[in-house]
Amino acid sequence: MEKNNQLPVYSLQTFSSPERRSQQFQVEVFDAKRHFKVMYPHRHDFFEVLFLLKGSGYHIIDNNKYKIEPPCIFFLSPGQAHKLELSHDIDGYIYIFTSDFYQIDRSNPNRLIEFPFFYTIHQNNPPLNFTNWDEVTFLDLLFKKAIQLISDKKGTNTELFRALLDTILNYCALIYPTDESMLIKGKGHLLVKRFYQLLEERYRENLTVNDYADQLSVSANHLTQTMKHHTGRTSLDIIKSKQLLEIKRLLVHTNLGVSEISNQMNFSDQSYFTKFFKRETGILPLAYRNLNMK
Repeated sequence: MEKNNQLPVYSLQTFSSPERRSQQFQVEVFDAKRHFKVMYPHRHDFFEVLFLLKGSGYHIIDNNKYKIEPPCIFFLSPGQAHKLELSHDIDGYIYIFTSDFYQIDRSNPNRLIEFPFFYTIHQNNPPLNFTNWDEVTFLDLLFKKAIQLISDKKGTNTELFRALLDTILNYCALIYPTDESMLIKGKGHLLVKRFYQLLEERYRENLTVNDYADQLSVSANHLTQTMKHHTGRTSLDIIKSKQLLEIKRLLVHTNLGVSEISNQMNFSDQSYFTKFFKRETGILPLAYRNLNMK
C-alpha cells in the first residue's frame, strides 16, 4: 500500500451516492460488490453500525484485532482507525450517520455516548455476536426496511430513518454484553466517555490533563480520580497512550519524517518528541519504523 502523509479521514459523503450526499446518514447492503474504494487503515468522522450475516475475516479497530464470525455487529465511533480484511462472500448491511442526524430534536446531548458500544469505557470494540436467530431476524428486518425505503425513493422522510436507527441502537444496547463495571451509570461513567470523545477530537493538540479538565468543567484531580476508578488508569496515562498510538500509526502508515510527526502532534521540539517516544517505548522513532516496515 502506498503511504500518504497521514491516515485518511473519510466523511459520510465519501460513502454516499451523488443524489444522497446532502443527507447525514446512509444505509445499504454491505458486500463484495460495494463500489466505494477506500484506503486502509482509515478513520471516519461519523458513527457506523456494521451488521454482517455471512463471510469471514478480521476487523482491526485501534490496534485491537477481532475475528469476524457472523452473525455479528460492529460499532465504530468517530475518529477510530480501523481496517477490514474480508472474504469474498461477505454479506450484510451498514448504517452510517452523523451525530447531528441522530441528536436533532433530542433534549439529551449525551444520548449517543451513553450507548455501551460507542466510546467504550475500556477502549475496545468487541462485536455483538448472536446465537439467537430471533434477534438476527428482527434486526435484519429493520435494515431491510430502511434499504427498501431508499430504493422506493421514499428516503426523504428522515424521521422514519431516524426511528429505525434508534430502534436498532436501543435493541442492540439491550443485548450487548457488559461486565459489572459497565453497568455502573451516572456522572462518573459519563465523564469517562466524554473524556474519550474529547481526546479523539483533540489529541493532536498535545493538551495537558488540566486542559482537558477545563474543557470538561471539572478539576484535574476529579478527572484523574474518576478515570482511575472506572478504568484503572490515570488521565495522564490515557493521554500518553493515545499520543503513542497515533505516533506509531504515523511512523508505520505514512512517509512523514520525525520532525514532521513531531510538528503534527504539537510537540515543542523534535528533541523532546524523540525523548518522549524513547522513554515510553524504549526505542527511537526511526528504529520503531524500521522494525515495523511492511
